[in-house]
Amino acid sequence: MQITDIRIYKTTLRNKYKQMRRDMPPSVKVQHDDSIRRRVQSLYQYKNAKTLLTFVSTDIEVDTRILIADALKNGKRVAVPRCIDGTREMEFYLIKSLDDLAPRTFGVLEPDPERSELLTDFSDSICIVPGLAFDFAGYRLGYGKGYYDRFLSRYPQTKVGIVYSSCMTQRLQHGRYDVAVDLLVTERYLRKVNSPSRFSQRR
Repeated sequence: MQITDIRIYKTTLRNKYKQMRRDMPPSVKVQHDDSIRRRVQSLYQYKNAKTLLTFVSTDIEVDTRILIADALKNGKRVAVPRCIDGTREMEFYLIKSLDDLAPRTFGVLEPDPERSELLTDFSDSICIVPGLAFDFAGYRLGYGKGYYDRFLSRYPQTKVGIVYSSCMTQRLQHGRYDVAVDLLVTERYLRKVNSPSRFSQRR
């Protein structure tokens, strides 16, 4: 299919995948979220990481709040993003609990810099990446603001996209500055990007 206007193409896809997520029965979402979380926690990259970088999920996203709570309980450092005012950049701050968060940019929970520590050393970390959809090459359909692509272009460690299998697609149109993740995790499988075959831990 020839794309004449990438903006219309992406807006149409965003509306499609947002609606698919809204239509997911709550009980199914809970099951899928739990499967995805367990698969993330089974990754050796996750087990070996001392610091977890992750977004704080909204209602239509794969839940990350239990993942955050589990990581903190098990002694990992957890850092979540905060958008920098007047830019399309974001920084990650270390938190001690979900109580360190408050609604801010686009209504998303973000850390309070007065209660949190700015993370500057990304060694021994892993980053959980959100997306409305992903393709099999690891490229994502985000919300269109570019915050994550800017950050990921400088992030040297493992990038893990988490997404429902119904929001996976064969190929997404992407630009030269879009950044692919290294691993994809759905409720059905784990996929190493650029690998000809899937490796899975089905349960």
